[in-house]
Amino acid sequence: MEKLKEIRSRMEKEGVDYYIIPTGDPHGSEYPADAYKYRTFVTGFTGSAGTAVISQEEAYLWTDGRYYIQAGRELEGSGFQLMKLGEPGVLDPLAWLEKKAQEGENVAFNGKIFMAKDFLKLEGKRKDLNYKSLDLVGDLWKDRPALPKGKIFSLKSAYTKLTSEEKIGKVREDLKDRNLDLFLLSSLDDIAWLTNLRGKDIECNPVFLSFMVISQEVQTLYVDSDKVNRDLLTYLEGEKIGVKAYEEIYKDLEKIKDQKILLDPEKTNVDLYLALREKNRLTEDMNPTTFFKAKKNEVELNNQKTAYMDDGVALVKYFAWLDREVKAKKITEFEAQEKLVSFRKRIIDYVEDSFTPISAYGENGAMMHYSAQKGKDAVLGEDSFYLIDSGGQYYRGTTDITRTLHFGEPTDEEKRDYTLVLKSHINLAMTVFLEGTKGSQLDAIARRPLWQHHLDYKCGTGHGVGYFLNVHEGPHRISRWTEDVPLKEGYVVTIEPGIYKEGKYGIRLENVVAVKEDGKSPDGTFYSFDMLSYIPFDRKCIDRNLLNNDEIQWLNKYHEQVYNLLSPNLSPEEESYLSKQTEPIRDHND
Repeated sequence: MEKLKEIRSRMEKEGVDYYIIPTGDPHGSEYPADAYKYRTFVTGFTGSAGTAVISQEEAYLWTDGRYYIQAGRELEGSGFQLMKLGEPGVLDPLAWLEKKAQEGENVAFNGKIFMAKDFLKLEGKRKDLNYKSLDLVGDLWKDRPALPKGKIFSLKSAYTKLTSEEKIGKVREDLKDRNLDLFLLSSLDDIAWLTNLRGKDIECNPVFLSFMVISQEVQTLYVDSDKVNRDLLTYLEGEKIGVKAYEEIYKDLEKIKDQKILLDPEKTNVDLYLALREKNRLTEDMNPTTFFKAKKNEVELNNQKTAYMDDGVALVKYFAWLDREVKAKKITEFEAQEKLVSFRKRIIDYVEDSFTPISAYGENGAMMHYSAQKGKDAVLGEDSFYLIDSGGQYYRGTTDITRTLHFGEPTDEEKRDYTLVLKSHINLAMTVFLEGTKGSQLDAIARRPLWQHHLDYKCGTGHGVGYFLNVHEGPHRISRWTEDVPLKEGYVVTIEPGIYKEGKYGIRLENVVAVKEDGKSPDGTFYSFDMLSYIPFDRKCIDRNLLNNDEIQWLNKYHEQVYNLLSPNLSPEEESYLSKQTEPIRDHND
């Protein structure tokens, strides 16, 4: 409450009627570095998605269905009221402001972390409001972490296939085709992909704080000079990339005029955008690098397949250890996830986790993005589900996998729910679809088995996954709520339906697949999914009677592949565990 009181005092001094605090950094990152977690500092809510809006009378925090339970708990005593995005009658924060604000009132935000897309949306609806870029939080945050200075390193061609110069050539071709002069690139994963560099500025995301400006003649990387050692400078010179200090981007953009400039308003902050708008012609579109990056080449796909095999071995070792140890001694959620990390660290090119593991037992599993806290975490037992959602960052790719396990005897309700989620997963994994199909058009295929039982999940069905980059990657996804793009060959995406029952348990079953061509006919080109993840499902939780023969055959074939790929790298005890989990299920003709 004290933070809220101080911000309101500052608002009054500055004549601000509404103050917006988004989640993000100057680059539109989903997971900002600690130094940019303004919203968490002010509200106490630690989830990865949310927007706060403050007036003198009201203070709200908007977040989506993944975080309803968590946000409800973390906002207690903060002075903020939870607004549940997606619930009937709940406007999003910008729509709420559009409706609430009176003509001539002043709306402020920190223009370095508020994205141009949101600003333009609000400005377009309410031209009668006054807008101001203003940081009312920075000096209130006395122990704000320093900006990160993680090491930057380059990737060898064995991991990328294309050089940075070749990738920049593709960008230049795109600019030429659109008759554009400059490309302003702010998104960190796009810059990492384009330069074949990786960093350590954001936990679990191997990126580095930077901007790029690209023309037909030159390309400049704006980055903290402390991160550019002699070897890195030599590499950048070889790729013909100039270097300037990170903060110089703002002054340099002020000098540009009469240029036709491409930028992505979803990834460009307001201060950068306004520095260019008045003196130049802007083309506002998704970064072309986002599309180039999403389409994995054969080197990347082959590397990812081997990374997933090694990752699968680590997980089976972990599951076999849990199956034995949970019955023998007390193991907490946090201890369990630390053990999983220890198995992954044995893989030769492991760098770090791809996100903080979701290690959730019993009712904690109903919180989709639950995070176990040491000393406050539950003990794993035999009377409910254990949900583990985790992944690793490897030079060969990024992994993301979720399994739900039961260490006792599941009830009829638990088996039904588990099997319905599995059925949903299989239904989508088996799908063949026509070229041009969007993820939003596939989403209902996964949900159908649940809907038939009047069940649903308040999140998307799948998201893109980067290549040794962000675990969430656009432009594609599988979700009914969001605009998306057609799925193309080489796009990597998750399939992760679930059931979440507050106060009881959560079930999520997630694999990662790559889009591949399935064949051509007079009616067009068709695609299907190529499986990348090979991890067993918990056989004791499967109700055979809820699966049809096609689903049983898919499951048996998948489990056969899992066993053949992973068993050679397991101990006899671990192989025995895997053998039981992958034992074929009889179909209904037997």
